[in-house]
Amino acid sequence: MARPRILVVGAGFAGVECVRRLERGLVPGEAEIALVAPFSYQLYLPLLPQVAAGVLTPQSVAVSLRRSRKHRTRIIPGGAIGVDPEAKICVVRKITDEIVYEPYDYLVISAGSITRTFDIPGLLDNARGMKTLAEAAYIRDHVIAQLDLADASHDENERASRLQFVVVGGGYAGTETAACLQRLTTNAVGHYPRLDPKLIKWHLIDIAPKLMPELGDKLGRSALEVLRARGIEVSLGVSIAEAAPEKVTFTDGRVLPCRTLIWTAGVTASPLVSTFDAETVRGRLAVTPEMSLPGFDGIFALGDCAAVPDLSKGDGAVCPPTAQHAMRQGRRLADNLIATLRHQPLKPYVHKDLGLVVDLGGKDAVSKPLGVELHGITAQAVARGYHWSALRTNVAKARVMTNWVLNAVAGDDFVRTGFQSRKPAKLRDFEYTGAYLTPAEVREHTAALHTRT
Repeated sequence: MARPRILVVGAGFAGVECVRRLERGLVPGEAEIALVAPFSYQLYLPLLPQVAAGVLTPQSVAVSLRRSRKHRTRIIPGGAIGVDPEAKICVVRKITDEIVYEPYDYLVISAGSITRTFDIPGLLDNARGMKTLAEAAYIRDHVIAQLDLADASHDENERASRLQFVVVGGGYAGTETAACLQRLTTNAVGHYPRLDPKLIKWHLIDIAPKLMPELGDKLGRSALEVLRARGIEVSLGVSIAEAAPEKVTFTDGRVLPCRTLIWTAGVTASPLVSTFDAETVRGRLAVTPEMSLPGFDGIFALGDCAAVPDLSKGDGAVCPPTAQHAMRQGRRLADNLIATLRHQPLKPYVHKDLGLVVDLGGKDAVSKPLGVELHGITAQAVARGYHWSALRTNVAKARVMTNWVLNAVAGDDFVRTGFQSRKPAKLRDFEYTGAYLTPAEVREHTAALHTRT
């Protein structure tokens, strides 16, 4: 009898935790495991702002999936672009652009999320995100390039536009990105004697009335005070009306000369969820507490692309798209898959949120572990301790700790690594969102497979 085939889509926190748990829990030969991933690493997303600021090297937050030879999972280098539940086929575009059809008995959709955008003129052409390792490396090069180009320019208007930076999104990603990069430019400007430090201005804007409301009013205000004390102009209740190559227009009518627009205004589920007809909740797949997809045999979903019920809160709440939930969902789903194979009952996912940490760079941070509000050095220690402990391998932990110590002792460096090209990258250049199929296109691709079965 052929072994059951378990296909996991996505190598984020949820997918990797699920795969590793399956490898430990399954008896050799009990099932075949395959993982679809465009990159052979797991990205520790919460530390991307520190990569953009040069505090951490890119390889520090990219944990290789191929480092251990003990793993029994087959890695398929590519991205899932469609699902045909009737044929039990996942359509995969490999990194060579070859289209392959991966059969499955059990499909785990942990495809994560992409940057959420809106129909704002010029946004897709002139903004950059903070969702991938390539984006973080690109933004670092871009920001340092603006200092170099401003230093080389004799045009005062050009200098002003190159030295104004706008970050949209007052959540964790946007707040940490603005804080870390502002600290980088503040430290760098001392090495540019021709530049007036007063010309360097960072703006953080968000349509919401509060900064990081999840932290609560007290800590939210503390973070706001830290940012404003550093000279970051925070505008709430404001968004972008238009994004041009050399200026940004706010919804309150202000027009800023600006050549750096970083867009971190939330995420939305991977387009993979719309390649077949399934019920969604605010764009995320509606699943049971056991993370199975109702009405679809052998399909499970978790992480950012799934609306997993938050049983610890009740009242119809769903788990937020955070790393701590994704990792724990991955482990629970692996246990449920093993239980399914062994005809045992499944268990629901239950986890009470452990709290939130926000690293603002240097000695600044705000944290709320287990409901205890912290700020300053203590919060910084908690934030970095949490991130350090969550890294999956000892090699990654050693690299991150070494980078933190080196940065604390030696300070920042301001070297461009060459990612910045003469042709600016666009927001969609990094996430390949145009690759996904419609449900009709999926059926067209798998039509021949239906006739064989």
